[in-house]
Amino acid sequence: MKKYNVGIIGCTGMVGQRFSLLLENHPWFNLTAIAASARSAGKTYEEAVSNRWAMTSPIPENIKDMVIMDAADVEAVASKVDFVFCAVDMKKDEIKALEEAYAKAECPVISNNSANRSTPDVPMIIPEINADHAKIIEAQKKRLGTKRGFVAVKSNCSLQCYVPAIHPLKEKFKVNKVLACTYQAISGAGKNFERWPEMVDNLIPYIGGEEEKSEQEPLKIWGHIEGDKIVNCDDIAITSQCLRVPVSDGHTAAVFMSFDTEDKPSVEEVIDIWTNYKGRAQELELPSAPKQFLHYFTEPDRPQIKSERNLENGMAVSVGRLRPDTQYDMKFVCMAHNTLRGAAGGAVLMAELLCAEGYID
Repeated sequence: MKKYNVGIIGCTGMVGQRFSLLLENHPWFNLTAIAASARSAGKTYEEAVSNRWAMTSPIPENIKDMVIMDAADVEAVASKVDFVFCAVDMKKDEIKALEEAYAKAECPVISNNSANRSTPDVPMIIPEINADHAKIIEAQKKRLGTKRGFVAVKSNCSLQCYVPAIHPLKEKFKVNKVLACTYQAISGAGKNFERWPEMVDNLIPYIGGEEEKSEQEPLKIWGHIEGDKIVNCDDIAITSQCLRVPVSDGHTAAVFMSFDTEDKPSVEEVIDIWTNYKGRAQELELPSAPKQFLHYFTEPDRPQIKSERNLENGMAVSVGRLRPDTQYDMKFVCMAHNTLRGAAGGAVLMAELLCAEGYID
């Protein structure tokens, strides 16, 4: 596999920091540019983040002395890289404009931001689920007037812990109704306990915009390409409640689902499907892909955050407590690392998929 020069736009935030760790020894990607807002531009990475480094691992040696560029200087950043990862903290319309500017500078953008998730010709890819949505990139490039520039996004971090478990069952058993209650770590808000002490011994039953994302984004992931856009699926209804809980990393979900078929699966059948499920990421043996995507735990008190969040380098999805339900057909609990599988790691895996499939050349 050829090596690609990559950049991080929004390198100083929590997801940007996670990107720096994931790219430190990546076999395909060589970090050659880092960028942030004008107030950080001109500083070395260590100078900019040393007093707010939020990771448990130290700042990577290969990035410490790199000088941060101004993210607004699109041409300068684009000239140093084959593509960029984007995780900026800006208003949605500003993010959308920035990402499109990079794409028009013929620099593909792998985005962790939500600004372009509803754009009809921007693929929102979970590589094990809807890798085929990358085909819409050609339509997007026509709209933008680019040869190789485009934007691809990863989905919301919380739904990546439960959508993967529903996916292998959706077509086979026609899952038509889902209730998902998510219990989300504080790193999802870009915080740790030191910077958010009021979260200690606390629970907040509201996360702005999160429930709308949890209910709408899966419909695009399960949608289909029609002409020059992705059309949302309309055969499943999802409702959710999203709570912020005093956990550092790892989003958990309690999920209830019903099937629109008389031939309903047994608990054993569902577990077997989960255990043996493989997606495109596993077929291609991508560097960041978990060997086993879905791990089922038979113990009644699993999965747990502390023991499961780093499973397969934080890229696996853990599932447990599958059982019949009196209101829905079945219920289960699932968990995934929100800044790895849910954020930076999911974006790196998507970039690996797009490279392997020839979309970034």
